[in-house]
Amino acid sequence: MADDVSAHVAFSTDPIELDADYVVVGSGAGGATAAVTLARAGASVVIVEAGPWRDPKDYPASAYGALRDLLDDWSTQVTRGRALWPVVQARVVGGTTVVNSAIAVRTPPDVFERWQSEHGVGAALRDPVWRHQDDLERELSVEEVPEASLGRSNLLAISGDRSAGFSGHVMRRYAKRCAGSGQCLQGCRGEKKQSTNLTFVPETIMRGGRVLSSAPVERVLFEGRRAVGVTGRFIDPATRQHGGRFTVRAKKAVIVAASATHSPALLQRSGVRSPALGTAFRAHPGTGVIGCYDDPVDMNVGVTQGWASTKFRESPGLKLETLAIPLELVASRLSGGGHLLMDRLARYRHFAMWCHAVRAESAGTVKNGFGDKPVVRYTLDRADMLRFRDGMRLLAEMHFAAGARAVIPGVVGLPFEISADQLPLMRDAPLDPRAYVAILSHLFGGCPMGADASRAVCDEHGRVHGYEALVVADASVIPTNLGVNPQHTIMALAREFSERLLS
Repeated sequence: MADDVSAHVAFSTDPIELDADYVVVGSGAGGATAAVTLARAGASVVIVEAGPWRDPKDYPASAYGALRDLLDDWSTQVTRGRALWPVVQARVVGGTTVVNSAIAVRTPPDVFERWQSEHGVGAALRDPVWRHQDDLERELSVEEVPEASLGRSNLLAISGDRSAGFSGHVMRRYAKRCAGSGQCLQGCRGEKKQSTNLTFVPETIMRGGRVLSSAPVERVLFEGRRAVGVTGRFIDPATRQHGGRFTVRAKKAVIVAASATHSPALLQRSGVRSPALGTAFRAHPGTGVIGCYDDPVDMNVGVTQGWASTKFRESPGLKLETLAIPLELVASRLSGGGHLLMDRLARYRHFAMWCHAVRAESAGTVKNGFGDKPVVRYTLDRADMLRFRDGMRLLAEMHFAAGARAVIPGVVGLPFEISADQLPLMRDAPLDPRAYVAILSHLFGGCPMGADASRAVCDEHGRVHGYEALVVADASVIPTNLGVNPQHTIMALAREFSERLLS
């Protein structure tokens, strides 16, 4: 089958061959932004996405359903290191923008300064990135969470913040008149969250672009050192059976935006040679502290995340946030079994969970593994574990300042519940990562940008050193830990890289 296929191909048992000016691998924050930028300029674009297309009416209502339908392999990817911590990523049209909380934080100025001093890039990126972020905020309806949508968990956090002096703020999010339905992690069925499957991907199609979904790319195609397309095979999202082979040839460039784990793995199995490929992987490791309150909180009533503090971003190096999680995820965080676990879960309505995201300096690696699955090797060093522990203590302090009767730290070696007078116990909590229930979100690196090709995969325009017509436009190019939610930065970089391609 040649170029006469429809604008969106969800699965095909027949082979498909297409030609376009640009092929974009991935449809998340980076890929969709790059695609729509190119399409607006009149270029022909094909987006190739490994995950399926899910309409909001088909989003699951449960966390179990989200694992099955929206996340990458049921979110079974874990770090190989001292602890097996889950790496949270989506696998769906729209990428992780479908299942995150759509938090919009502008790139801090010190980030560009660090990029410039340590990696030789950044000075020329600051003003364009901020300009693009201005535009993105208008296009994607970035606004502060409405007070009526906050819910009691966020209101308690605001109260605790004022008492503890943590200089927090109500979040600004890519959400248009958020209704506070508490479904961010399962996909916003009310279509308030401006995920890219509702915004930039449809606009790309409207402007003549095409989308292949359930279409994982096996490798980038080259003629010499020039990228000329991609190829792979469709996978049925229900049966996991392989379908027909697809090949998309790019007249002008291939843009890889498959994520901080899948982009380096894809380039590795495509034969790209770079000493920095798969290095400089970083993340925001985080965990939650549950506060136990006398009155019902009902944390899933209201926006999933509505409050944050960046007061501690530089020292000790972390961000504090609210995060409401459903009952089945709370069950995985509580110790005990049988009647004991049921008794603890019966108090769910009185729980509020707030979390931290550590600005970790520990670096790991990403390698292409068996079955073309990325293998992430990553362990927090002692300095980062000290930050991790400090963040949990700060969250507990804020809970008590908000009136919590007790907190549930979820740390091996500490009591199940801790009262305010037991708070010093958290200062001596273990520093072994295995003692904590944690996840990795906000991923960076793997294809880091920099001026030195021996230490960087890409230049400051996302172009892969030593290759032609090959650009990386996602979180994998970010060479340092931002210390803030990265979606705004990823989108702005993708737009800047795409405009450079056009020029």
